[in-house]
Amino acid sequence: MMQVKEVMSRQVISIDASDSCLEAAGRMHRSRVRHLPVVDRGKRLLGIITDGDLRHHLFSPAVFPALGMSSMDALKATSVAELMTTDVVTVGPDETLGEAARLMLERKVGSLPVLEDGRVVGILTETDMLRLIANQLYT
Repeated sequence: MMQVKEVMSRQVISIDASDSCLEAAGRMHRSRVRHLPVVDRGKRLLGIITDGDLRHHLFSPAVFPALGMSSMDALKATSVAELMTTDVVTVGPDETLGEAARLMLERKVGSLPVLEDGRVVGILTETDMLRLIANQLYT
């Protein structure tokens, strides 16, 4: 059985809870990722923010109708801490990919931060899983 650590991305792009959502959007765009673990200085997981969280915020009743407020202003005025999910579904590096896939399906999440001793050591995404499947099918 393959383990999470064999497929996960080890170079995790993360963000601080006090950063603005505009910074989160920029970091996602520059790094071509859709999920940012929110970590403290010790790399301990505090939450996660996704591109979906940012999109939902922009179209929320509190933001969308506000006249004169650009999407840039709305993202700049909101901290990551305000939008992040704190009840994060995580996995360990030694967990099987089957278990990770089951968690992703059951909990309807697109990524799983990988924790070791409470610290983020990687992230497993739907894209990682699809890449693995594609490599298996076409090699």
